[in-house]
Amino acid sequence: MKSPISIRRGAVAAVFIDLQEEHRKDKRYLVEGFADILANVQRLQQAARRNFVPLYHWAYIVDLAEARPFHPLDESAKSAFSDKDDPLTAICHEVAPQKGEAMLLKQEASVFGKNDFGDKLKAAGIEWLVIAGVWTEACIDATVKDAVTRGFRVLLVKDACGSGSSAMHQTGILNLANRLYGGAVTNTLDACRLMAGDTVSVWQVEGSAPLRFTFENAAQLYAEL
Repeated sequence: MKSPISIRRGAVAAVFIDLQEEHRKDKRYLVEGFADILANVQRLQQAARRNFVPLYHWAYIVDLAEARPFHPLDESAKSAFSDKDDPLTAICHEVAPQKGEAMLLKQEASVFGKNDFGDKLKAAGIEWLVIAGVWTEACIDATVKDAVTRGFRVLLVKDACGSGSSAMHQTGILNLANRLYGGAVTNTLDACRLMAGDTVSVWQVEGSAPLRFTFENAAQLYAEL
């Protein structure tokens, strides 16, 4: 259901995940609608900067010397994606960090990996995380679940996330919505308004797993979030 919320100034940070060139230039890892996602991320970033919300930019960079077990390789024995020597791991220029903004690296799905990111956010008084990026059912999913486990409220911006297909993205959002305890799902416009201090009606979970979706109704339920 939708209910009105507001976010206290100084208690919110914006997290942008894996918005890298490989998702629009590497045919193996193209994200559907990536241009629209980047445009919406630009709007979120502009709103964050206007309202003094700290921005954290994350990129997936794989060093095989430290990679997880069973990491996939390509035919040349390099990482099958996000290899540290691949120029396509660069953040897309239109959503790249500006001076003074944090540029952070990971080589696992969640931004809350083997690091102190969560502790630093807590120490800074952050309660809410505005989350956008790719891929919805992978790195976004892992990050959102870890954020909730660590006690953060997540504002999941559905039209600023994406995956290899709309079906992958929409079902990924629906799965997260079912378990987004303490947080909310919204769109770019309303996320910008919330960062500006407005009160906005957003979708929040009630009970446990209320969205029982099928192949036939997933797109409709996604549109209603």
